[in-house]
Amino acid sequence: MSAGSPLATNLCGIALKNPVIAASGTFGYGVEFEKLVDLNALGGLVVKGLSREPIEGNPEPRLFETRAGMINSVGLQNVGVRAFVRDKLPHLAKFQTAVFANVFGYSTEDYTEVVRVLEDAPGIAAYELNVSCPNTRHGGIYFSSDPVLLAEVVTAVRLAAHRPLIVKLSPNVASIEPLAKAAEAAGADAISLVNTFIALAVDARAGRPRIGAGFGGLSGPAIKPIALRLVYQAAQALKIPVVGMGGIASGEDAAEFLIAGATAVEVGTATFWDPAAPVRIARELGAFLKEQKIAHVSELVGTLRCG
Repeated sequence: MSAGSPLATNLCGIALKNPVIAASGTFGYGVEFEKLVDLNALGGLVVKGLSREPIEGNPEPRLFETRAGMINSVGLQNVGVRAFVRDKLPHLAKFQTAVFANVFGYSTEDYTEVVRVLEDAPGIAAYELNVSCPNTRHGGIYFSSDPVLLAEVVTAVRLAAHRPLIVKLSPNVASIEPLAKAAEAAGADAISLVNTFIALAVDARAGRPRIGAGFGGLSGPAIKPIALRLVYQAAQALKIPVVGMGGIASGEDAAEFLIAGATAVEVGTATFWDPAAPVRIARELGAFLKEQKIAHVSELVGTLRCG
């Protein structure tokens, strides 16, 4: 899609062919999908979370399909940032799509070290900070649930990063606005939301959790109405762009998030049953614009008014 395409989008100064991005955690490092998906047709892709050192992840089973979604507890398994830069990132250079690096850690220093390593690597459009992690320096309080801790890590990464910085917020909070505003004030160029909802599935016959680690993160169609509400509330509170996600499985789903205030969307769980879902959803979004006689996708953004 050319710059003149009805779907062409600009996110934090990054030109995207369309506003549909493959989400972190469900699309590997991107290269695993190249035989299944035309990666050049994506608006962008977010690689799975990167940490200072490799992480093996949580005990199995890690996934459980619910009636309207999925619970996962993969445990942020990854090869570590240095192995990613050495072994994975070079393979993405041949594709004409924006690559976003998802970053996480258990202390502010973890985040800044991962970004420091990535700063020297070519081919990355922006960073997405996964702040849904416990801060081990502050008694395990989650960065995503405390505006002060959130501002601390965003400020530190902002000083280390020369690329755009997107902060991925958790829905597991009483109110999203204080966290969104804290991220914006600390230097975030955009926020993305929502991450998964903490959930539990029980095997009644065995009398134990269906996930090896006990709790997991609920995603998929079940969370979409709540995700839409949170995206709307965050977009109303902020001046920076919002990237929306949570149960998007069709072009019309994507349109709903844009109308609620998102500039772009991420597609995650849908790729489990349809690896090419982000490309299909972008195509369906284009058909929706044509059907509704809307000249450009930007005309949808933030048009919802509640109350």
